[in-house]
Amino acid sequence: MLQGFAVIGVIVLVGYLLGRFDLLGPGAQLVLNRFVFFVAAPCLLFTVIATADTAVLFSPILLVAAISALSVAGVYVLVARLVWHRPLGPLTVGALSSGYVNGNNIGLPVAVYLLGNAAYTAPIILLQLMVLAPTALVILDAATHEGRRSVAGTVLTSLRNPLIIASVLGTVVALAHLRVPALVLEPLRLLGGASVPLMLSAFGLSLFGARPLAAGEGRVDVLLASFLKAIGMPLVAWAVGALVLHLPAAELHASVVLAGLPTAQNVLNFASRYGTGIPIARDTGLITTIAAVPVLLVVSLLLVP
Repeated sequence: MLQGFAVIGVIVLVGYLLGRFDLLGPGAQLVLNRFVFFVAAPCLLFTVIATADTAVLFSPILLVAAISALSVAGVYVLVARLVWHRPLGPLTVGALSSGYVNGNNIGLPVAVYLLGNAAYTAPIILLQLMVLAPTALVILDAATHEGRRSVAGTVLTSLRNPLIIASVLGTVVALAHLRVPALVLEPLRLLGGASVPLMLSAFGLSLFGARPLAAGEGRVDVLLASFLKAIGMPLVAWAVGALVLHLPAAELHASVVLAGLPTAQNVLNFASRYGTGIPIARDTGLITTIAAVPVLLVVSLLLVP
């Protein structure tokens, strides 16, 4: 697990140094985010889902992930909307920051080194790609266009989103047990392989010159989202898995570990793409990434089979 976090930390540091010494010039973060959003991430999503075992995709871990993610996101929405009266864009980014876990570039190494099976991440990746991400993108599209579009127009525009298209196509291929020719799959894998380092590098770039928890940049939003993600979501996952579903020890351990993963860098990518809630996504991602190490160590000590 520590090795996985170390690898991620090095790549983020590279991005920070690129920004510190201005090696890529102005606008580099925007260019990286757009390439990830429109090219690399869709290729990654398609190849991961299309080659996944459908039996693993729809395991009980999926239900635990759904309940825990929606629970903490719901708490965030209630507080941020009813108490702080946040607008729709930052509200959506904050809800994602609370419950959208880094199941790919941190989840995969954690699953390998801590759980012993990378397939454990498949259900939560499916949930996020097929349910949470499309829903959030529809809302963000509506929020950033300030209601100038009809609901139908917003939905149709969002359905043309490359991340959603890739997720749907990958699911169809997996469910139909279709074999994608190597001539098609391998280039997509190569492009998808660029997604994780570019996301992390863009995250590092965003940290240069940034002041986490700066006044006027959603400090209370970040603290609430970070607490819900790092502490609240693992607790909900444990309660659902142990007290409601009575999962076997290995699946319970996996469910709580997955819930303890930090906020996904996809959230910052979405926020940057739509130009809303960026400080919330950036700071929550940083805080929960740091907090994940002790959280996952404690979870493993208490629940390891």
